[in-house]
Amino acid sequence: MFICACSDIGKVREINQDSYFYFDDEKLPIFIVADGMGGHKAGEIASNLAISVIKEYYEKNKENIINGEMFVPKFINESIDLANEEIIKEANEDESLKGMGTTVTMGIMFEKDIYVGHVGDSRAYLLRDNKLIQLTHDHSLVGELLRSGSITKEEAFNHPKKNIITRALGTNSNVNVDIVTKEVTTKDIIILCTDGLTNMVSEERIVDVVNNTENMTDSCNILANTANELGGIDNITIMIMRIKEE
Repeated sequence: MFICACSDIGKVREINQDSYFYFDDEKLPIFIVADGMGGHKAGEIASNLAISVIKEYYEKNKENIINGEMFVPKFINESIDLANEEIIKEANEDESLKGMGTTVTMGIMFEKDIYVGHVGDSRAYLLRDNKLIQLTHDHSLVGELLRSGSITKEEAFNHPKKNIITRALGTNSNVNVDIVTKEVTTKDIIILCTDGLTNMVSEERIVDVVNNTENMTDSCNILANTANELGGIDNITIMIMRIKEE
């Protein structure tokens, strides 16, 4: 697997509240994006906390997963639960952090499958044979309207309330984690991103950039620049993974 990532503050925000992490382990690669929310720097702290807790739990349990002593979905649930608890704990101990939270979208490759754990409105996509498949559901007001058939995909993209999310870490003591499993094959591309990209750049444009840019690092940078050219109203984080030939 080849992994690259970039993160940009955008044109409006004063700080970048997005965080990301990846580790291209030969047997168990992991990749995570998180989009923080809250007052001054609180969102940045929440997203960093989520990444830090999940990373630590991964390092502690990596061999258990590889050896079959822990299933990947169990790891995803437990690590995100721990991250949620830590964010709530920190917010309760520091008045300036009250109300902070974060999305989290994480992927783990094990053998021939990708496991995606998801809370919030950051996204995971699979690009295969020029078709972009969204692996996650947006936990947002607009996402719910779209799934119910109340609005179209085009209306969702331009909806004035698409920033209202319905599920995040740090907002409730019990966090409901979506887990998706998908078999992957050679040349598949996985994209993880925060809504700073998807609120500005269409899925068609994302496919066009990734397919027509030879270097995936360049793809990340071009997509971030495109989001900025279209307004850059939020932080933009993009991670692209290509499944290598064995």
